[in-house]
Amino acid sequence: MSLVQKLEVSADEDGMRLNRWVKVHFPAIRHGDLQKLLRTGQIRVDGGRAKANSRLEGGQIVRMPPAKANEGDTGHRGREATLSNTDVEFVQSLVLYQDHALIAFNKPAGLAVQGGSKTFRHMDGLLAAFATRDGERPRLVHRLDKDTSGVLIAAKTRDAAAKLTKAFKDRDTRKVYWGLVSGIPRPAQGTIKLPLEKKLLGGVEKVVALGAGNRNGQRAVTHFTTVSAAGRTLSWLQMVPITGRKHQLRVHMAAIGHPIIGDGKYGGEEAQPTGNLSRKLHLHARSLKIPHPDGGMFEIEAPLIGHIADSWKFLGFDERDGDDLPLEPED
Repeated sequence: MSLVQKLEVSADEDGMRLNRWVKVHFPAIRHGDLQKLLRTGQIRVDGGRAKANSRLEGGQIVRMPPAKANEGDTGHRGREATLSNTDVEFVQSLVLYQDHALIAFNKPAGLAVQGGSKTFRHMDGLLAAFATRDGERPRLVHRLDKDTSGVLIAAKTRDAAAKLTKAFKDRDTRKVYWGLVSGIPRPAQGTIKLPLEKKLLGGVEKVVALGAGNRNGQRAVTHFTTVSAAGRTLSWLQMVPITGRKHQLRVHMAAIGHPIIGDGKYGGEEAQPTGNLSRKLHLHARSLKIPHPDGGMFEIEAPLIGHIADSWKFLGFDERDGDDLPLEPED
């Protein structure tokens, strides 16, 4: 028998357009069919009608009608069910920690968190490797950019997902990132308070930093501390985002004249490395602290991997130098 599906919008999907969300979760639904379902009120968000360009919020419930829910879900799950042994072994190798409530991964750079146009291999799909016998599989509760490596958390149960999603939404978390930037920041530590705004520039959506005190953008705050430097051209920074805006760290660092190495989108030529360093983005989600669904605080740390680990070795940086640094600039 066909049943209505009611799916919760995860924290990492916060801000996603409804039509994009449907395409990710129900790829079999065609554009024309989606428009009709929305026009007739068969797809609803928190019980109300919604438009294709409506922006979703984490924790909202999207109602999908019976026939289309099954049609879309079958196609989505079908692809997940065909995970190769190589994919299963690969995603299992990324596990840093797991218990009955959550799994922590060290996501490599270049692997998307969710699917999309021409993106068929992604963390969301690979989570099928951890599905239970009754078909329940882990749910992502936050996101990382495709080109950012590091800590990524998934919830194993619906209850755990709700609690972890709420923690991210309420900003009851502490995230620490490491990055390699151009130049030597002066002072060596500080706080960036520049609001951010999304704009369409040259047909490409970009996030731009506005002047301090500008009330048109979203509030965005980043603490940074210089860990070490390589000559006068490169610095290893610890970055702690107090707010969680899209591309916040990349835009903030470019705005103060120290773009993250490999960030061609926001840093331009100044962000392009010379010599033997990789041209990929040098941004790593080093650690995450969050309330565990069972109570108490859960903290996890991800070692450097891939091209960033290679760059650290080439520049003579020691990971241990980044441990136990203050999270806020010292007075």
